[in-house]
Amino acid sequence: MKGCVLTIGLLLACCAPARAEHPRAAVIVVVGAEGTDEFGKQFRQWAGRWEEAAKKGQAEFTTIGLSAAAEKPDRALLKDRLSMLTSPSPEVVWLVLLGHGTFDGKTAKFNLRSDDITPAELATWLKPIDRPLAIIDCTSCSSPFLNELSGSSRVIVTATRSGSEFNYARFGDYLSSAIANPAADLDKDEQTSLLEAFLRAAAGVKEFYASEGRLATEHALIDDNGDKLGTPADWFQGLKATKSAKDGATLDGIIANQFVLVKSSREEKLPPAVRARRDELERELAALRQKKSKLPEDEYFGLLEPLLIELAKLYEQAEQPAPAATAVP
Repeated sequence: MKGCVLTIGLLLACCAPARAEHPRAAVIVVVGAEGTDEFGKQFRQWAGRWEEAAKKGQAEFTTIGLSAAAEKPDRALLKDRLSMLTSPSPEVVWLVLLGHGTFDGKTAKFNLRSDDITPAELATWLKPIDRPLAIIDCTSCSSPFLNELSGSSRVIVTATRSGSEFNYARFGDYLSSAIANPAADLDKDEQTSLLEAFLRAAAGVKEFYASEGRLATEHALIDDNGDKLGTPADWFQGLKATKSAKDGATLDGIIANQFVLVKSSREEKLPPAVRARRDELERELAALRQKKSKLPEDEYFGLLEPLLIELAKLYEQAEQPAPAATAVP
């Protein structure tokens, strides 16, 4: 579980210097063209929730699209901001798109106050970033962004499952409310992951349409295995996807459950290197368990044992205090 305290003595003793070497997590919220004053009011409220969550998570926060006197067009501001995040780091870059989208049958667009952004353009701007990425498109017609941006060490969330779902999307309202909400913490590790927030938001959207007696015009997707397909919320049982992934790919949701904006106090104590190794082991275990039915029993347990032993060593040292620093004569 991502919330387990996996403190390794010597690494924890030098925790502060190790953490200082890496940039903090970064949250970039882009608010697109309002359309109407009522929509604009809602988008600003959603952006404000993301800002509050970023502050709680001690992340860098940038908002684009709300300033009436911007020096450059919004698309240029976003491109410039992304170009500042190319230094390698284990800390996540969160890119949140709020507003409206369009799709002409070939190309989807995120509507800005100036020129719009296509998935291909955004993919080019993101390519130099050597960091985990969470790209959350809360607009209508957003599914094509998932197809274009899906990749390794990335979690892509879209408000719709196709470009043809063009009505106003409410998903951004529910997700902004869930991302730092303890009530969304399904595995009770005292923090809310992106996967948990996604599931709660999707449930909120579903309940809205049901209570209004209306046909749902948006169906959110999440993708973190790089297969460009995405998984809807109703394919999850708890935090585990129940459908088989394409060509044996790891099921969606495993990496998304490791992306946490507001970390628990226990998680905050972990040096980035320790957290990264813990997450890597969890992913290896998940991939192995997915193959269990296809492997001979002896082979399966032979592969499982070293992973569990390494995790056990981390657990064993979790309660041990960090060794005191030795004075240098």
